[in-house]
Amino acid sequence: MIEAALAHVRALAGSGPAPAGVLERARITVSFHPDRPVGGVTVAEALVRDGRYRSQFETGISNGGLTAYPGGDRERWEWRMFGGAYPPGVTTGRPVYGGLNLAGHVDGASPRFGSCYLRLSAAVNARATFSHGDSATSPSVVGTADTFSAIWLSVLEQVTRTRTGLGLSAASAPEWVAALSVPRAQAGRALDDYVEAQVHGGVDLAGDVEAVVADPSFKGTPTGDLLAGLAPRLQWHPGFVLPPGDFPADLRGPEVPVLAAQLARVYHAEVIDAALIGRAAREQRGPLQQLKYLWHILVLRGRPAT
Repeated sequence: MIEAALAHVRALAGSGPAPAGVLERARITVSFHPDRPVGGVTVAEALVRDGRYRSQFETGISNGGLTAYPGGDRERWEWRMFGGAYPPGVTTGRPVYGGLNLAGHVDGASPRFGSCYLRLSAAVNARATFSHGDSATSPSVVGTADTFSAIWLSVLEQVTRTRTGLGLSAASAPEWVAALSVPRAQAGRALDDYVEAQVHGGVDLAGDVEAVVADPSFKGTPTGDLLAGLAPRLQWHPGFVLPPGDFPADLRGPEVPVLAAQLARVYHAEVIDAALIGRAAREQRGPLQQLKYLWHILVLRGRPAT
């Protein structure tokens, strides 16, 4: 399945490799909320128990759309994207989704999908496919590590047109390229602007993960202790916090600031952070979609926790 999927995407890409140095420094990041419930345990507990990161087809949970089931949209687009490499009805062994962190953002390539992320080793890039845009949107620009130039050129065209790309702004494409190699300490907040990575062959925590990067709201918690055991290194990004009164009504709907205020009262909290949203999700203190929206606003408007 792995080689069939890679071969199909290489043929679709029809392009050569990226310029030297582009992919060598980029890592795939797989974002997740570690404290969400799955099968009677939390995601972090399941990762420790299983030793691998499971796809939505196996877990039944997602921080994006919930369409990974036989006959669902995700099954159909995987059939199309990977040339039938993954047969209908098969739920194990399917791709794991993440983002290629070309800009080196400390909050990962695609923080929309979780407060923490696994940073995969460079070797995993060779068995991943990529798309400029989320696979749910049927992206036409795809590639592999050795046929990446079409994606690279597509990102540069976006930068030229909009002066921003992958959460990084610049006056010109050359300036943007130069900025990629500058170390960053602040979050990229690239909620909807990323190169998606589809990792084929699974993600083994012992062999494929070089670090876990976590939200500081989990420091000193049982969840944080579990994360420390998942990889050789546990690192912390700056995090996101926002007072409940600062949640806008015009970004994800008027119900979201109301929910933020309710949670702050219930938990006697001065700010909303990732751990508080996770607790609300476990205790079913609000609609799942609105809790996702709380996280989106935290990424876009929150201030660093540390």
